[in-house]
This record gives sequence, structure tokens and C-alpha cells, in this order.
Amino acid sequence: MPKPDLNLLVTLDVLLAEGSVARAAKRLRLSPSAMSRALQRLRETTGDPLLVRAGRGLVATPRALELRERVGRLVEEAEAVLRPQGKLEIERLVRTFTLRTSDGFVENFGPTLLSRLGAEAPGVRLCFVQKPNKDSGPLRDGSVDLETGVLAETTGPELRTQALFRDRFVGVVRKGHGLSRGEVTPELYAAGRHILASRRGLDKAVTGIDVALGAIGLEREIVTTVGGFSSALALARASDLVASVPERHTSVLRAGMHSFPLPFQVPQITVSLLWHPRLHADPAHRWLRGCIREVCGSVAVCRL
Repeated sequence: MPKPDLNLLVTLDVLLAEGSVARAAKRLRLSPSAMSRALQRLRETTGDPLLVRAGRGLVATPRALELRERVGRLVEEAEAVLRPQGKLEIERLVRTFTLRTSDGFVENFGPTLLSRLGAEAPGVRLCFVQKPNKDSGPLRDGSVDLETGVLAETTGPELRTQALFRDRFVGVVRKGHGLSRGEVTPELYAAGRHILASRRGLDKAVTGIDVALGAIGLEREIVTTVGGFSSALALARASDLVASVPERHTSVLRAGMHSFPLPFQVPQITVSLLWHPRLHADPAHRWLRGCIREVCGSVAVCRL
């Protein structure tokens, strides 16, 4: 059987409420003849006359009386579904959001973000999960609401993105390290023993730093590879190894260590916020995105 025309529900609701073809036509801004044709279609669809002549007017059949309340509720619910969502009451919002973040994000921005959410929306909870790779699958399947990181070729083309901040790489060593005294030249930097932070776990990866060193005829020695910047800094803090990490992303993690600008040109990186299009118009999600953008723009960075 062909599917019924659901637009007829609105027509039926108005006809049963008015009990008159003429008044229903006026309310729906239709001609009386068009309204009469719509009533005929309703009769054919329901298998009932619905409204029948009684003197100079129309009266509802038992079937029409049975349908009147049900149809009214259905139309109201349908209109509510299609109506734009009302103003979000943030202070009453109860929801848990999952954020997949890059290494260092929680330590650097988490406290300020949680403080703001606690003040504005005490019913909101954040679940921070680690970002082991750049796979967009968790955003697509809904297991993650938001993600932070540097865009890559593997980033899903359908994802929505917004830049949060620019960052640059800096060198970091323990207090008292040889590179903490005096000017650091490219040759001194390259002569150090280095830690590579790589989620791919490679013994050697071509990074922007290695490309920049190669352009001036230098090469650094990488003696160990770790999965993230926090691990690289922990090793550098307790050894004579050199870590090279994003400045803004690791401001808190670098506390008590010596940081220095890299003595050669390395392209900056842009850290962005990523989310799936299905959540783009969600008021609560939009509010959280705004909070993260403002927090990332307001948190002070421990400058060199």
C-alpha cells in the first residue's frame, strides 16, 4: 500500500476543529473547492465520511470524534519537532561531553575550563580521553563530542573545524643543563641528545624540526622516542636529554624547567577544535565550543 500523505493530518485537524469546509478553507488559506477535494481524499484514506450533512451544516461521524483528540496531539507534536529549539537554559543543563584532546591540553586548559563550566552549568560533566591518533572515527560514531589537535590529511573532510590558537616549538632542558646557560646556537642544539615525541612510535620521523636543521646542514641525534610531550618533558626533567615541544600546549608541564627558542626557523602549528556536522546546531554543543575557544584565548602562557 502507498504511504499516506501526512500533510492530510493538518487538514483533518482543522476540519474536525472547525466542523465546516468553508471555515477550514479560510484558516488554511485554501479555496472552498480545494478544501472539498482535501476532504474527499481524507474520506478515501480513512475509509470514513468523517463529516456528513445535517441540515445546513456538517456533523462529525463517530470515527471523526474518535480521531479528533489523537490528531490534535499528533499535529502538536509534529509542530514541536519541526519548531526551532528554544533558548538553552545553561544553568539547568545536565549532560556529559567527551573531549578527545592532544597531549598537554588538560594540564594547560583543563582547570580554567572546568572552573568556568562549574560556575555556568554545574550539571555539565567533561570526560577527557587521550588522542592516540588522528582517526576521525570517534567523532563520526558519536563516542567523542569534540576533539582538539592539528589538522592532517587524514582528518575527515566532512568535519567542522575552528582554529583555537597558534603555537611554536621550543627547546626544553632541566635546570642546570648546558643549554640553559648562554645563547643556544643551531650547532649547540643539534649536538645535544634528543627525545622525539611521536604517537606513531617511530624510531625516526621527519619532523619540521629535522627539515629545518637539514636545510642548514645539521642533524640531531634522537636517542629515544615517546608517545607524547608530557613523557618527553618528564624524561628531559630527569636527564640531560633535550625535548622539543609546543610552547603554549605545554606551559604548565614545563614549570621548573629551562625553555629556549629554537635557534632556527620552524613553521608554527595551528591547534584547532573539531566536531561532527550533526552536532553543529546543537545549542549545548555550541555553548561548549564557545567556552573552549574563550578559555584557550584567555589562559596565560609561560613565556620564555
